[in-house]
Amino acid sequence: MFTDSHCHLNFPELSGNLPAVRAAMAEAGVTRALCISTTMEEFPEVHDLARTYDNFWASVGVHPDSEDVHEPSEDELVRAAGLDRVVAIGETGLDYYQMEERKGGRSIADMEWQRQRFRTHIRAARRVGMPLVIHTRAASDDTLAILREEGEGIGAACAGGVFHCFTETREVARAALDMGFYISLSGIVTFKSARELHEVSRMIPDDRLLIETDSPYLAPVPFRGKTNSPAYVPYVAARLAELRGTSVEHIAKLTSANFTRLFPKVASW
Repeated sequence: MFTDSHCHLNFPELSGNLPAVRAAMAEAGVTRALCISTTMEEFPEVHDLARTYDNFWASVGVHPDSEDVHEPSEDELVRAAGLDRVVAIGETGLDYYQMEERKGGRSIADMEWQRQRFRTHIRAARRVGMPLVIHTRAASDDTLAILREEGEGIGAACAGGVFHCFTETREVARAALDMGFYISLSGIVTFKSARELHEVSRMIPDDRLLIETDSPYLAPVPFRGKTNSPAYVPYVAARLAELRGTSVEHIAKLTSANFTRLFPKVASW
């Protein structure tokens, strides 16, 4: 039994062919998936997926790189988090990747809107005791600093969260683990060039590891460059089994158990 802890099934690459996507999941033994919101505008679509299918759940949040979209207040996030089958806040975080090229030559100082959005999500998650789904890219120092400033962490009267699609260094992984967060690995771990990520994959404790596709993006080898799907999450598990010297079955079992532990509302339905 595999669990895809992060996918975007409402995106057009997958939403128009959902029966086939679900059939492929079933054939591959992928029994559960968390459908992730990236804007408040798309949240109703994401939530509808979770309400329609009993093995899907939803998050609510705004991706750090989403611009010209509705900016939610804490209260809006809290209300949405209280809906049936919503189990997480996010994805949220910081993304400074190719900042100058993609954002008109802005400096890090100009990205204060991202940092404020991140704080809003953290505070909403603390209010409802719900885990965060964290995206960080080329911004790990600020991501960790804000989490520390906001007092986020399993030991801070909240539900922690996960650094999804992790691609950072061992040092960042250690800092995230020390703060009580889980780490989720995607198809990138199957790439030969991802040598440092291979090392990171070996250091994550069994009880903090998750797997994901981030579909429709980042398809694992041997599907690299094609549209990704939750049905491909076993390939992530297989590569992790090789790297960690264990079986695919063990990775499937522990990551599914970790998913339920991190997102306890899953067990309520």
